[in-house]
Amino acid sequence: MSSNMQEIRFRRPTQASPKPQNGTPPKMDLNKGMLQDQVRKTFAKSAWSPDFSNAIRLLLLVRVSAAMYANIQDCDEVYNFWEPLHYLDQGYGFQTWETSPVYAIRSWAYVLLHLLPARVGALMTGEKRAGYFAVRLFLAVVSSLCETKFYRTVVEKVNRKVGRYLFFMLLFSTGMWNASIAFLPSSFAMYASMLAFSYAMEPASTKSSQRTLRATLCFAAGSIIGWPFALALSLPFVVEELFVFSGDRVPADMYQTWLKRRWSNFASAVAVSALLFIPVVGIDSLAYGRLTLVPWNIIRYNIFGGSGRGPELYGTEPWTFYIRNLVLNFNIIVPFAFAALPALAVTSFTDRRRLGPFTPSPEQSSPFTVLALRLAPLYVWTGILSLQAHKEERFMFPAYPLICFNAAVTLYLVRGWIEVAYIKATNSPYRASRSGIFRTFTSSVVFAAVLLSIARTVALYQYYHTPISVTYQLQGQELPRLLNVTGFLPPRPVDVKEEDLPRIDLSPIKDFNLTLCIGKEWHRFPGHYHVPDGVRVEFIKSEFDGLLPGRFPPSGRAGLWLREGTRAVPDGMNDLNKEEPSHYAELHTCDYLIDLDFPEHPVEAPHEPRYAADDLAWERVHCAPFLDARHSPVLSRVMWMPGEKWRAQNSFGDYCLLKNKYSVQRKEQEMIKIGQAGL
Repeated sequence: MSSNMQEIRFRRPTQASPKPQNGTPPKMDLNKGMLQDQVRKTFAKSAWSPDFSNAIRLLLLVRVSAAMYANIQDCDEVYNFWEPLHYLDQGYGFQTWETSPVYAIRSWAYVLLHLLPARVGALMTGEKRAGYFAVRLFLAVVSSLCETKFYRTVVEKVNRKVGRYLFFMLLFSTGMWNASIAFLPSSFAMYASMLAFSYAMEPASTKSSQRTLRATLCFAAGSIIGWPFALALSLPFVVEELFVFSGDRVPADMYQTWLKRRWSNFASAVAVSALLFIPVVGIDSLAYGRLTLVPWNIIRYNIFGGSGRGPELYGTEPWTFYIRNLVLNFNIIVPFAFAALPALAVTSFTDRRRLGPFTPSPEQSSPFTVLALRLAPLYVWTGILSLQAHKEERFMFPAYPLICFNAAVTLYLVRGWIEVAYIKATNSPYRASRSGIFRTFTSSVVFAAVLLSIARTVALYQYYHTPISVTYQLQGQELPRLLNVTGFLPPRPVDVKEEDLPRIDLSPIKDFNLTLCIGKEWHRFPGHYHVPDGVRVEFIKSEFDGLLPGRFPPSGRAGLWLREGTRAVPDGMNDLNKEEPSHYAELHTCDYLIDLDFPEHPVEAPHEPRYAADDLAWERVHCAPFLDARHSPVLSRVMWMPGEKWRAQNSFGDYCLLKNKYSVQRKEQEMIKIGQAGL
């Protein structure tokens, strides 16, 4: 060979993975999950899917926004959880029959988990209202962590595309906006269920005892600390653990040995998880002053309540209630979610390779069976709740992430059908790998769901946030005015900027003996955290004839965190929803009143006169628009769109903080005299 010639030799590729260069990790195998991509995008970058760090940042951004601006959706959240927390924190608050030691169906252990954030928030700002937001921020962080763990598990164990769809559905859905920061046991059960399903995504195996323990522990925490009925979500997991080969290959002669080992592993996990009862029962028993098992009390009341008792006393709904409610909170995601199992069945005939190469064998489980078990909890949960006569939105909270997961799987499977049809029509997998049709389809569905969710979330704030903002006007506007006109407000320092002014000290207000009253708007009262200390809150008679809350007794502490009053049996409480007259105050004792008036469509009743229209007795301190849903078109009231024309379709009422002219004026004069005498 001539000396100026060069020889090129080609070698076969090695099986070893390439070493990272310059610290760059090797690329992830995008096809290692349960669902397998069949069209490889060799000429385009893989669609963006945030890692753990970026995902939690985005989730925190949205969840913190919810903590600051989301409405309180349910009066049960206020009276059974915010008010007991306020009692532990401040020593007073409203008490429902559920927290009476006679019935004990609310867990003080759960409430106690939120006391430290409330006190830290109040300590950092000097006012108790900050404790409310601190608790919500705490819940936002917890939810974000659980959601990120759930999302990343789906990316790694199911499919990258499914994980990406799931992420955007979780991030923007109105349902998650409401549930993620709600101070409710069902929200706690939602957090725990997300963690449980994160561990349960791994196929069950006799070798994966850690998977069994972690998932079982999370399911147990959600039901013991949170809501006992949430345990129903674990039923498909239990079936897989005890009866399905899943990740094991089991010869016929080893079946009995395998079965014993699986049952033994699961029994051990259940025994360890049952230890959670010890601190929960201990705290609740200490709080109620007797041995108390709150989860059993909840089950007994709701299922074995007896004649004339039970949750039906608080309203019943048709079986369609949850479907209608879910459509409001998740829009077009809902049909995708409930189509998951039918879509999987179609895929098993039209696109079997989607779940990887599989040869049917009696020694192993079909991947379609395993994925069906992942999709089944949503159907189990919805079926159980729909059969109950009493229905509430918060009951669906534990399954909210599963709605997004099922919908993401369905969207991916439908994309697979389109890919199969495209390849069959063009007879060219190469052209399919370069086509943008599939991504356009999935992006359009996700984008539409995101837009509809944002429109619904903004509508909730614009139309229904008024009760919180109007109540704040008492602290932010009226009480400083009262201190100013009576001479109890210190003079403003000279040459001090507005933002540098010291916080107004409202403590002299306690000497005014002010009373804030609530009539028909009792179910929208945001709680004592939004009312300054020194202002007493009372109920006045309205057309509602059920049992309104009473008051926790003033008491000292029973230890570092609890109070002795949690053990006292209150008077005037019952589990029959019978009205208790002693829980009402007389109207003439009210200095301020929160009321809702509809000037365009006025409604009056014997116990619900139009206080806001009575200019002789009441003065409007502050009023804000509140949607009149009964006289607004369906579409414009459930969605918000920019533009005055859209808003003009709706009818609005006045949500008002009213001032008793005679009463407040008399107290102003009395305090002026006291102030002058002091000088």
